[in-house]
Amino acid sequence: MAKQSALDTLIELAQRDTDEAAKRLGVALKAVDEAEQKLTMLLGFRDDYGIKLEAAQIAGMTPMAYRNFIAFIDKLEVAINGQRDVLKIAQNRSANEKTTWQAAERKRLSYRTLSERASVEALRLENKLDQKQMDEHAARQAYYKR
Repeated sequence: MAKQSALDTLIELAQRDTDEAAKRLGVALKAVDEAEQKLTMLLGFRDDYGIKLEAAQIAGMTPMAYRNFIAFIDKLEVAINGQRDVLKIAQNRSANEKTTWQAAERKRLSYRTLSERASVEALRLENKLDQKQMDEHAARQAYYKR
């Protein structure tokens, strides 16, 4: 029975590892989602600002105002590129956390399978012992009935 207890301990530890990996994966997926939302917001802001620039050019604008528009759009591009980098890092982290979670889950399932096999084997041995005892009992009964 000590063997079963050791397997139960391993299963519990693997379950904890799996749970922790799942939590980290959830955090990583949330970070990806937030980074995507920020990137979408920045892209929308840049598009809106581009439309405002076109409207201002049609209406007429000073060279200084034009330079300010262009400088701001350039800063938006830098922010967009930075956010794309943040998104890429978050996606890589998410992929790594997913791999870690999958490995932890495989390990947990392996221990569970070993535990189930051990239980089946223990039951088989117990049934074999019961059958042997019943056979011996029947043989003694038959011997004493003679």
